[in-house]
Amino acid sequence: MSNRAIYPGTFDPITNGHIDIVARASKIFDHVIVAVAASTSKNTAFSTDERVQFARETLSQYTNVEVQRFEGLLANFVRQWGANAVLRGLRAVSDFEYEFQLAGMNKHLVPEADTIFMPTRENYSYISSSLIREIASLGGDVSEFVHPIVRDALAERFSSRHQKK
Repeated sequence: MSNRAIYPGTFDPITNGHIDIVARASKIFDHVIVAVAASTSKNTAFSTDERVQFARETLSQYTNVEVQRFEGLLANFVRQWGANAVLRGLRAVSDFEYEFQLAGMNKHLVPEADTIFMPTRENYSYISSSLIREIASLGGDVSEFVHPIVRDALAERFSSRHQKK
């Protein structure tokens, strides 16, 4: 049996913090599947296909990592891929309560998989996709927080807002 983890999220956009979690997880697990959520209550800046493509491009160096789109219940996706772990990154203690609640529900729905919490490195602890989007939308430099592919896509996505000024 392989040691397979699912790392689910919206990844809108994928950040250096996400990439760091994947890099570290790729050393622990035989196979890591980055599961990009298609249906989400969040108002995303990028389409699911764009987010999947960004993740594939920024994670291409990790040979045991693949990126898949997913819809519906995470428990079903975990079963479909035969995973024995769900990986969740934690930036701060404030993330833990919500993540702990999700882990409990996921354990109930898919008892064969455990949730593994991985704290982000200190230099990424303040980075979130929503902050990155906000900074980019206001014309700020996000280059130290995201891969150049993502930086360029954000600049293009929000360029019309800055040209009107």
